[in-house]
Amino acid sequence: MSISCTGKLYITSAGRHASDTSDAALIRSIAAGDKQAVQILFARHNVRVFRFLVRFVGDTSAAEDLVSEVFLDVWRQAGGFLGRSQVTTWLLALARNKALSALRRRSTEELDDEAAAAIEDLQDNPEVTIQNRQKSEILLNCLTQLSPPHREVIDLVYYHEKSIDEVAEITGVPQNTVKTRMFYARKRIAELIYLNGLHEVLAAPAAGALRRPTRSLDF
Repeated sequence: MSISCTGKLYITSAGRHASDTSDAALIRSIAAGDKQAVQILFARHNVRVFRFLVRFVGDTSAAEDLVSEVFLDVWRQAGGFLGRSQVTTWLLALARNKALSALRRRSTEELDDEAAAAIEDLQDNPEVTIQNRQKSEILLNCLTQLSPPHREVIDLVYYHEKSIDEVAEITGVPQNTVKTRMFYARKRIAELIYLNGLHEVLAAPAAGALRRPTRSLDF
């Protein structure tokens, strides 16, 4: 691992198999100063963190910079991780704090169309890829019309497959608040889909479409 003069984190290839070590064990190794452990953790989770950030800040370049900042914080703060939650929950909490700081600096919370490409299944054929991208863009467009708290909950639950407990920990609000936000966010998305006549597009069959979030939105 090396850090440039701009503060970015650069990861070289890890010499051991990432599957051999749990996330929690990697954090303990990082706390002990193991640079290879942070390389493995980065390789394992940087895409997840990037996708969360790009939907949050709406800018690919900014999200890439924030990913570097998140893993720099992991390197610096690993000793403070108490293991009370999953490592991925901790990573997304770090990412959320970075994103909020970036949004305050930018004074905007708009999402970017490039976020749709971040969840594209690259193994699909061109026709299916177009269909999937269209559906992803429809849902992401609906997300942009939600309030930031509602958008955040939907993103964490359906795109990052976090439980209500984990979302509450990441966002710092009570579980009942998370459930309430989920209810109203789902209701609002359903309204937006039908108001814009998009339900027929979403209902069209496409192999792999909306496959990545394994939970159903159940409109």
